[in-house]
Amino acid sequence: MRAAGARANRRRGEIEAMVDGERRILCLTLGALSELETAFAADNLAGLAERFSAGRLKAEDMIRIIGAGLRGGGNLYSDQDVAEASVEGGIAGYAAIVGELLTATFAGPETGAETTSLRPL
Repeated sequence: MRAAGARANRRRGEIEAMVDGERRILCLTLGALSELETAFAADNLAGLAERFSAGRLKAEDMIRIIGAGLRGGGNLYSDQDVAEASVEGGIAGYAAIVGELLTATFAGPETGAETTSLRPL
């Protein structure tokens, strides 16, 4: 579990998002990626990245990705909790977080970026 007030470290693939009115850190750790490989029946990380790069995600897909990211960031959120979470911006808020999380995971850190900006979820 993270210390209170911890900030996301983009170099570790972390992002920040507001979930139910609280700032949360999300990260697709190796364990979270393994969880997603199983959920999406992907043979490997390349297959998982290909699926995500197609850009056609269902709402259930976004819930799974955000849930895995929350758990990878040390938060106790089930996928059902994510589905019922208060989300600023509605579906656009979910999509923004998914996009940022996948970019942080598969594209790596932005040059010189130590932390990410806070985005609503």
